[in-house]
Amino acid sequence: MPDSRDPDVSRETAPKYMAHNIRLTYDDYCRMPSGQRYQLIEGDLMMVPSPNVFHQEISGRIGDALRRWVQGRNLGRVYHAPIDVVLGEHNVFQPDILYISRERLGIIKKANIQGAPDLVVEILSPSTAEVDRVTKRRVYARYGVRELWVVDPEARSVEVAAHNGHELATVQVYPLGTSLESPLLPGLALDIDELFLEE
Repeated sequence: MPDSRDPDVSRETAPKYMAHNIRLTYDDYCRMPSGQRYQLIEGDLMMVPSPNVFHQEISGRIGDALRRWVQGRNLGRVYHAPIDVVLGEHNVFQPDILYISRERLGIIKKANIQGAPDLVVEILSPSTAEVDRVTKRRVYARYGVRELWVVDPEARSVEVAAHNGHELATVQVYPLGTSLESPLLPGLALDIDELFLEE
């Protein structure tokens, strides 16, 4: 059992939901004190834990590769957390990475993104995995996100889900030894081994 006093032991703060009997709104979200990261999920305020080092490395690799692909072809814009994506009055998310196509750049405002990105990448953390896999996926589908990548650092895999008109349905799960392909971005190929490389 690892020593809890060891500074090299990775810790995450479990998500904390504010106790209340009403659904919070975007206005409530905007009044939260600075210094913490939050997401508003179906009216519940959730604290976002700081990502660990491996999470950050994975995010950087995916973000860099996606940005090179998108910008090199003038397809749109790529952003990474923290940035608010306002899906509706009761849903304000901070995806790890997001892509907005050139045709939809109008949803990009000075303060945040007002609407559903075309592609969202969520990198799982132990304390938020269930919310990312189930609740946020359902909300993303409802608001029209076209493609979702669920990145699992523990399993060393990436699940690609595409909107089928009803839900974000799994297209493929890419384990080590494979290359991720995107229905939304034909021709893009990301080597899974390189994404999860531990240096």
